[in-house]
Amino acid sequence: MQERNFYFQSQDGRTESHGMRWIPEGEVRAVVQICHGMSEYLARYRNFAAFLADRGVLVVGHDHLGHGGSIEERKDYGFFAEKNGNQILIHDIHRVYQYTRKDFPDIPYILLGHSMGSFLVRQYLCHFGSELDGAVLCGTGYYPYWLTRLGMMIAQGESALWGNHYRSRLLLWMSFGSYNAKFHPNRTNFDWISRDPAVVDAFVRDPECGFPFTVNGYYNLFRGMSKIVRPVDLARMPGKLPVLMIAGGRDPVGDFGRGVRKVENLFRQVGMEQVKCILYPEDRHEILNEPDRREVYEDIWEWMQKNCLRG
Repeated sequence: MQERNFYFQSQDGRTESHGMRWIPEGEVRAVVQICHGMSEYLARYRNFAAFLADRGVLVVGHDHLGHGGSIEERKDYGFFAEKNGNQILIHDIHRVYQYTRKDFPDIPYILLGHSMGSFLVRQYLCHFGSELDGAVLCGTGYYPYWLTRLGMMIAQGESALWGNHYRSRLLLWMSFGSYNAKFHPNRTNFDWISRDPAVVDAFVRDPECGFPFTVNGYYNLFRGMSKIVRPVDLARMPGKLPVLMIAGGRDPVGDFGRGVRKVENLFRQVGMEQVKCILYPEDRHEILNEPDRREVYEDIWEWMQKNCLRG
């Protein structure tokens, strides 16, 4: 497997966004584009990419604005853009798709999103889903429309008082703090991400992980989430697109499986014909980094072979 870095101009007009490709030896059978989660970065998916590359799958993706190598200054961690941040995130995903498609125009293309990335992928399917051969939603969840609007109002109010780069303790507690509360007594602030202590400790030690979002980041996160809970918005997804939902049964983001099942039912309600959901009972949020990760990898690969690959 070859690992290559690349850069492209974000639609925000100011940021050189960082991307990566993991290229298999020999024939490329498919492409998987990864959309990473909140307060992390793409390179954390290297082990999963190596698994897929061994099977002839090219893996590509980028650090979203405000993450990893896609920042101008350290204060930009958790900040998207002064205007239209959510829209810019979706179009940056599409830019990576377009660049990759030019090099691999005729092979199956699957989009995988984890956590925040899964919410972005759910939006993406409403705009560009017809260009894909499959989608994987990893560690997703269901948040009602009223709650996303409330989050937007809080973020707007605090932004008006303190500015777009302000980091809100209230919004931080509503996200990471409330998730970790389910795992008392806590060893760290991020016990909720994995039952593997080594994974949690590496996350805590990494300066590019776990940072609090700005109110700008939260506003755009909630704005995007508000667009993926009403059937009228989701009806634009291509009904025949294969979709795999995978999550931990002890993942608070997915309400311990209940929220994931709600998303599955919502997809079916709007006419999605090929939806599969797998819950791993003991796993927490980062199921690609749990002790049973190999089982998760194999399940994704088996689903891809059956539903996305040709021949």
